[in-house]
Amino acid sequence: MYRDLKDEYYWVGLKKDVDEFVSKCMVCQRVKAEHQVPSGLLQPLRIPKWKWERITMDFVFGLPLSPSKKNSVWVIVNRLTKCAHFLPMHTMYTLDRLTELYIAEIVRLHGVPKSIVSNRDPRFTS
Repeated sequence: MYRDLKDEYYWVGLKKDVDEFVSKCMVCQRVKAEHQVPSGLLQPLRIPKWKWERITMDFVFGLPLSPSKKNSVWVIVNRLTKCAHFLPMHTMYTLDRLTELYIAEIVRLHGVPKSIVSNRDPRFTS
């Protein structure tokens, strides 16, 4: 946008004004070109050889409050057998509380998996 404007117009602070306008414009943010190298083709996940060796986990938020004051569900799925655990929880649980819940409900029954795939919560990316 700045390159287009500078050919026709000039004022002191033109670049700053254009940057500010674009940063506040929702349409500009949606159609803005990516400046990153494409990530490449998706790679399939390895097929597990044993049950509960490789799992996936995800959260379901926005549920009505239960009598035990839980409003979301943590879904943990065994990728080989598609067997799942549905753990009721509150959205405000800390990572420490989630760890305790995971150990009490999953590790106790099935042991520690070789890999966990999750794409939902930033708490797990660290």
